[in-house]
Amino acid sequence: MSYRLDAVVGDFDRLRSWAEEVPGAVVAPLRQRLGLLPLSDALHADLPSLLCELSRSGPVAHLQADFWGGEGDQTADLWRAGAREWGPVQTSDFRGPRESWPINAALARLGVAPAGPGAPDHRDLFLEVGLGHGRDEEDWHRAALNASAAADYDDWHAADQAERESEERAAAERAAHERLPGVPVPLDGKEIITLLGLPQGRTVGAAIRHLQQLHLDQGPQSREEAEAALRVWAAERGLPVTG
Repeated sequence: MSYRLDAVVGDFDRLRSWAEEVPGAVVAPLRQRLGLLPLSDALHADLPSLLCELSRSGPVAHLQADFWGGEGDQTADLWRAGAREWGPVQTSDFRGPRESWPINAALARLGVAPAGPGAPDHRDLFLEVGLGHGRDEEDWHRAALNASAAADYDDWHAADQAERESEERAAAERAAHERLPGVPVPLDGKEIITLLGLPQGRTVGAAIRHLQQLHLDQGPQSREEAEAALRVWAAERGLPVTG
């Protein structure tokens, strides 16, 4: 699997304001209020002048990475106040501490904060800001397009959080209705339909999942115990119970 990155990273709102005046320039949102400007051939035409211009109103990092099958290299430098402040630093040896890798070192100089010590790879700022979410320029253009309707970073972040929460709720709902493999129940789907007067559908699956969870929590249930438990379960959900 390949990964290729050649982009400028800096404050999202500032980069996007600049890109709005430049044909073909787009900015994808990252975490921690950052944005990523993919460098097209046109933008590469006079890269030092571009980095000089972009850094006059705030620091920016030029990040490059090229990997194939786990092997490759990365390069980074940081520009501030119209001049290169650090770098370029390049490496293809990633046996050292993560914080010393060029991209991580540049992100730290941009002010990126690491995740908490309990989080996996909390020293890997590359992952922290979301640089692993895209694998090439096309992916970042798609991310920029998806964020194009947002007025600013806060607007995008609020919409992104709402979408994530919606996906999490949907996943939790699916999990609640999915049968646990290998956990027996004393009633099958047809018997539950007859007992509760339900139509075929996800509610039957939820009822089976409820019985399976009772089996895990309390041990095997008799048929009578299962029927009583399902009547209580259905009543709590406002379902009409027959019989």
